[in-house]
Amino acid sequence: MMKTKLHTISRVLFGLIFLVFGLNGFLQFMPTPPVTESAGALLGALAQTGYFFPMIKIIEILVGILLLANVFAPLAAVVITPVLIGITSIHIFLNPAGLPMMIVLHVVHGFIVFGYKAYYQKLFAKKATAF
Repeated sequence: MMKTKLHTISRVLFGLIFLVFGLNGFLQFMPTPPVTESAGALLGALAQTGYFFPMIKIIEILVGILLLANVFAPLAAVVITPVLIGITSIHIFLNPAGLPMMIVLHVVHGFIVFGYKAYYQKLFAKKATAF
């Protein structure tokens, strides 16, 4: 019972974080934290594509909504994984200031994924057959 409550709290908190940061990508209601020169160069190049940040922010918003609504939540936890890894990689290699927050997010994400492990078991079939 306690694990279920902790999982629900984790899912809601994680979903809220990604919903808020995803919306901020479009509405700019929070200030942008300072970044190192190398991180700024990478982020500037990604912004120049014109599609990268809107795509990431839409994914964050959708994942946040799905987690908050508890609809397709195991799928949402999988979909956000590459985004989480990408953001963390930037903090590890280019902008270490945000790394403590990313570590916390990975722990929460890991707890959420672990809670859904029964949904993922068939994905790890050694040999799969169609139909």
